[in-house]
Amino acid sequence: MSLGQGSFAPAMAVDEAKAEASASAPLVAYAARIAGDDARTRIVIDFDGRPDVALRYIAHPDRIVVDLPATAFAFDEGSLGATGLFSDIRYGSVDNQSARIVLTAARPARFVVSDVRANDEGNGYRLVLDAELVPAEEFAELVKTQAWSAGDAPSVTDEVAVEPSHEFVIAIDAGHGGIDAGATGAGTRTAEKEITLAFAKSLHERLSGEAGIRAVLTRSDDRFLSLSERVLIARRQGADLLISLHADTLRQADTRGATVYTISDKASDHMAAQLAERENLSDAIGGVALPTETAEVNDILLDLTRRETQAFSISMAQAVVQSFEGQISLINNPHRHAGFRVLQAPDVPSILLELGFLSNKQDEKLLLDDKWRDKVADLLVEAIRRYRAPLMVNGG
Repeated sequence: MSLGQGSFAPAMAVDEAKAEASASAPLVAYAARIAGDDARTRIVIDFDGRPDVALRYIAHPDRIVVDLPATAFAFDEGSLGATGLFSDIRYGSVDNQSARIVLTAARPARFVVSDVRANDEGNGYRLVLDAELVPAEEFAELVKTQAWSAGDAPSVTDEVAVEPSHEFVIAIDAGHGGIDAGATGAGTRTAEKEITLAFAKSLHERLSGEAGIRAVLTRSDDRFLSLSERVLIARRQGADLLISLHADTLRQADTRGATVYTISDKASDHMAAQLAERENLSDAIGGVALPTETAEVNDILLDLTRRETQAFSISMAQAVVQSFEGQISLINNPHRHAGFRVLQAPDVPSILLELGFLSNKQDEKLLLDDKWRDKVADLLVEAIRRYRAPLMVNGG
């Protein structure tokens, strides 16, 4: 089999492909799309019939091979270009009975979803492949065992590879890190990344003493993580809650106090929109290409999951505000919302906590105070208890 760039043969129009298919009756792959980033990438391919799919992992270079029955590829060559986790994608016929897609991984990856679904219109099927960044040793184990095939490829229900646990897992995300220093203090010039990491470690220490809770850090040192990697770490740890910590700056130096954010397509106010836009630029600072579009969401169950998750996120935000009120300074309207990418996990309730503003010298002084930091960590633990209590009653 000869591998060419993009496809093994020039793409054909759908009508031409179907005419060619009539003799030997291969499937027709008539549309394709790909979207994602350096942590998660989704590929969707539409077929006129149901394809049997088998996956195989190959090293040196790292590749994922998708074996298909005889298939005529009729979509535009540019619709399945190298994106996100994949540095090269090639596809075409192996012989008159089989076809293949070969995806070269830019970083070690695995498919956490390999699912064939009937199209809603009843017209054909779509193959949905969700790739996720994995440690190099995990990819090496996949290559070694070659465990996945058409019969046991993971489906959407296997998406989070974490053993069932009765622990309540909290992912603590220290904002920024590495080349992305974040904001800078107005007086001391302290970097935001140092403040968030110190607070994350303080909160982690306190939560480690809580019965039934397991706290995990997305980063424990001064390293850069893309926004998607932060979400991915939380999901791979089976997080029941994600708390992302920040201490931003504003042009209005007199504005001070803590703020809690939850995700929303529409920002609650201009300040929230500006902060979300600035925080979402962390990837660009670290040299990570920003995704031009989101992965296709065409699943009613997933949409319902997002709604439920958002409701839990709002509940946690309200618990934080209640815990902080009268104890530490809060901004006016302390619960706000905007499109923060670090809060995007569809199945993990998430909040972004602005501890204060480094642009305000009073806030800056407190943010650098160990005793104040410990007090806020204790109040946050109290909020987590308040949020978790009804979940425990309901068996969550």
